[in-house]
This record gives sequence, structure tokens and C-alpha cells, in this order.
Amino acid sequence: MSATGQQHGGGLRSRRALVRDREPGTGTGVEASCWLAPGVLRRFIELPSPPLSRHQLKKLEEHRYSSAGCSLLEPLMQRYWEWLVARVPAWIAPNLITVIGLATNIVTTLVLVYYCPTATEQAPLWAYLMCAAGLFVYQSLDAIDGKQARRTNSSSPLGELFDHGCDSLSTVFVVLGTSIAVQLGTNPDWMFFCCFAGMFMFYCAHWQTYVSGTLRFGIIDVTEVQLFIISMYLLAALGGSAFWQALIPIVNVQVKMVPAVFTFLGAIFSCTNYFRVIFTGGVGKNGSTIAGTSVLSPVLHIGSVIVLAVMIYKKSAVQLFEKHPCLYILAFGFVSAKITNKLVVAHMTKSEMHLHDLAFLGPGLLFFNQYFNSFIDEYLVLWIALVLSLLDLVRYCVSVCNQIASHLHIFVFKIKPCSLH
Repeated sequence: MSATGQQHGGGLRSRRALVRDREPGTGTGVEASCWLAPGVLRRFIELPSPPLSRHQLKKLEEHRYSSAGCSLLEPLMQRYWEWLVARVPAWIAPNLITVIGLATNIVTTLVLVYYCPTATEQAPLWAYLMCAAGLFVYQSLDAIDGKQARRTNSSSPLGELFDHGCDSLSTVFVVLGTSIAVQLGTNPDWMFFCCFAGMFMFYCAHWQTYVSGTLRFGIIDVTEVQLFIISMYLLAALGGSAFWQALIPIVNVQVKMVPAVFTFLGAIFSCTNYFRVIFTGGVGKNGSTIAGTSVLSPVLHIGSVIVLAVMIYKKSAVQLFEKHPCLYILAFGFVSAKITNKLVVAHMTKSEMHLHDLAFLGPGLLFFNQYFNSFIDEYLVLWIALVLSLLDLVRYCVSVCNQIASHLHIFVFKIKPCSLH
């Protein structure tokens, strides 16, 4: 979740008075929510059983968003965001604003993936410019979705969850697009580190929220990082390969290593702050999480993803990551987005996270294929893992959104007419 989206956006969509006198809904939002997928496709996407229990839905009603801190540039951006939201029609739902921003970011990054599948190629100038514009659009819309919710009196816990979920997926495409822009594929170890460090830090931000009940922002946070990445897209458009491959005098390293080193230093600084809160800020009984579970329990999920990713990368006989880094990052990125969404749900419903999850099916296939000496082509298994991970992520997100919308008697992508008065 971006700082702008949470502190000034979707994260503030906390309903003051939810429907408490009705039976908790466990359906999929056929009557109350806008269908996220129609007909046969919708029946295929939905999970066979509701992902949230009645107890979780009850706890969701009690959830209140809490944040602390403010990043350096957010106050300066407020005037632009206020100007922008004032020009959005009142009938446009906040979640629709969020998903339009996400789609823009994904599409523009996929164009870059198409031209640079190994993150070593030079894309057309317009592709980098489009990525810069796409990320700026995403940042802008992510910053105003909560403002639109308050403006139209349509705030709800679903808005906060939807915002977090979109940010978890956007993070995958942002870290991948940045690596492609600086042609980091020529240094696969650094590309692997930078991409997974970005996903890990986003997960940790919500891990410490699960522990302390409050999302904390630093002086340098997502807003500043996104603007820095936009500048890198612009530099890639203006300077091309020659710029990133140029050597820095005295230290004699390529320019492309500068953002990689910043990522390394930023990861150390951020993780130090995250783990300080994780180990000392538990608000549950005896210093446990908000759900009363061990503060270390979320490490099993992200730890499993990273360990599997490292093992498969290093044990591949065909240099799977080096030859197909974009597919690899996307396959594991979808898994990371899924478990991050489950962590957010666990926080908002004050419930436990369970380790068993279909999200690990794709990485598991890659691992066991290598264990049995890759009797199936690893590239084919990577594609299978990517598709399975994507389908599992979509199925989970659709089911959770529809179930919550049904329970709260609201729409996902529409505003109830009474909210506009």
C-alpha cells in the first residue's frame, strides 16, 4: 500500500457504522456487489467455499484504519491531489479509480517486458516514456481514491483492502519495470536481489502493521521512491544503453549499479525500522500480533517464497532466471502478492495466517521438477507456474471482494445512490 493511498487515500476508507443487525453474508456478492467476472468465467474464478469465515467478517466490521508518520513530499503533493480529485465525477467509485491506475501501470510495464524479455535489451524511447507516465498515473489515482470515498460518502473496509491489494500487485510490476529500465539483467544476482527486496519490504510494511495495528510511514517512503523510479524511466529514454553502461569515475562501476546500491541501502534501513516494530510493538496479549498470534508467524510465508526462489534460481541447469528473468519475477511476484493480500486480510479481520496455500503450487512444481532432474523442460514449467499463480491470485481476490461486498451490502465498482446525497 502506498503512503499516499493509505494516509490520504483508500486506507482511510473505514466505515463508521456498518450493518450490524443483519446476518453476516458468506455469499459472493451476486445481489450486493458488482460482479467482477460474469457468467461461466465468474463461476470458474470463484473459490468453492468462501475465503472468509463468519468470525472474520464480524471482526472486519470492527476494523479501524490507523497510520502514523508522513513522508517528505506528501504535503507538497497535496495541492495537486486535491485539484485532481475535484475533477473526478461524483458517480465514479473509489475502487474503480484504484483499478484503473493499476491497469495503467501493468499495461505500460508489460510493453517494456515485451521489448526487453531478458532485461538486457534497449526498448524504444516511447516505451520508457509510457512507463513513466503509467507510474505517475498510478500514483495519482492511488492518492485520490480515498479522497473520492470520503467525498462521496462511500468509505468501507473493502476500499482499504482493495487499495492494499492493488498496491501489492503494482509493487511486482514496478520493481520489474525498474530493473528492465536500467538493464539490470546483465547482472542477474543484482536484479534478483532488487526485485525480491522490493516485494519483501512491501510485505514487511504490512507485517509490522499486523503486529502493531498501525501502519507507519517514514520520511522517505513510497511517494519518494515512485518519483525516483519515474526519473529513472526518463533517464532510460534520454540516455539509452550508453547511459546505464557508462562507468562512474574513481569507483569504476557502471551507472546502473547506483539504483541497485540505493535499493540495498534502503532495504537495510527500512527492514531495521520494520523489525524494531515487529519485535517490540506487539499490541496483542504478551506482545503478540493484533490477532494474538506470534509476531514471527508471517515470516514462514514470505520466507518460503524467497527460499524457493533462491533455490530454483541457483539450482537451475538451464539458467532459468538468467534467460527468463521477467517471467520468473512475475511468477513469484503473483505468489508474493497473494500472501501479502492474505496478510492484509489477517490484519483487518484479526485472524491467524495459515501456511498451507495453493499459492505455493507453482513454485512447488518448479522445485520438484528440478529435484527429479528436470524431466520436464524448466521453461515450460515456469510458464505453468506463472499461470497457476496468476489464476490463484485472481480467484482469491475476486472471492474476497465479492464476499465482503455482499456482507456489507455495497458494490465493488459502483456507488450506492444513497451515498451520493
